[in-house]
Amino acid sequence: MTSTAAVTTDALWLRYHRDGDVEARSELLTQLMGLVHHVARQIANRVGDAVEYEDLVGAGSLGLVQALSGFDPDRGVTFVTYATTRVRGAILDELRAADWRPRSVRERARRIAITTRELREKLLREPTVDEVAGELGIDSDTYWRWRGDAESGVTIPLDSALADADGSGISRAEQLADPDAPMPGAAIEEEEQRRLLREAIRELPEQQRTVLALGHYEGLSHRQIAEVLHVTESRVSQIRTAAIRSLKQRLVA
Repeated sequence: MTSTAAVTTDALWLRYHRDGDVEARSELLTQLMGLVHHVARQIANRVGDAVEYEDLVGAGSLGLVQALSGFDPDRGVTFVTYATTRVRGAILDELRAADWRPRSVRERARRIAITTRELREKLLREPTVDEVAGELGIDSDTYWRWRGDAESGVTIPLDSALADADGSGISRAEQLADPDAPMPGAAIEEEEQRRLLREAIRELPEQQRTVLALGHYEGLSHRQIAEVLHVTESRVSQIRTAAIRSLKQRLVA
């Protein structure tokens, strides 16, 4: 089997896109499944058991497949960087379609709802908190904690509109002040620095760009990058060191 060092992910994508090479497509998917699992683990650690890990991997795999048709090399990023973005987006879409709350919280909320309904039918009135708590075998403090945990999962999108008197609306996000917003001049200077950095990164060899993207933007360790690229950890360190040295030389020239 051809090594990743010999055939880069971008070269494989080009073979698939230009020639319809099914083997290149299969090799790309195989190489990057480790990346799918890494992103899925990161998100799973944040949301607990709200969604099954395998469901996250499945959504991420779909994002990886979609990246094959949506990648544009003219944007100056590697296929790995683009695919990682699509994988993370697909997993987050899966979470948005599901209930973010842990299973234990959902189960407690369900028990409260069922018990309240049963007592309402039995008493022919709305039961008190103490009555519901007593039926559940818990005290009132525990009842309110369970209710609080369940209701804390309710979120309001910042991009949803608030209606004005004239029927128009602005988003909640637009009403939030940004105390850390830079001065206009600083923003222009920062954008110029980013532009120079992007140009310098674009001129790096593809393997160096990939290592930087996985390490600095995706937060992968040297060991994880080595697994994705099928090289040793020491080789990843060498590639990163060479990339940083090259960037410094380009930016100070």
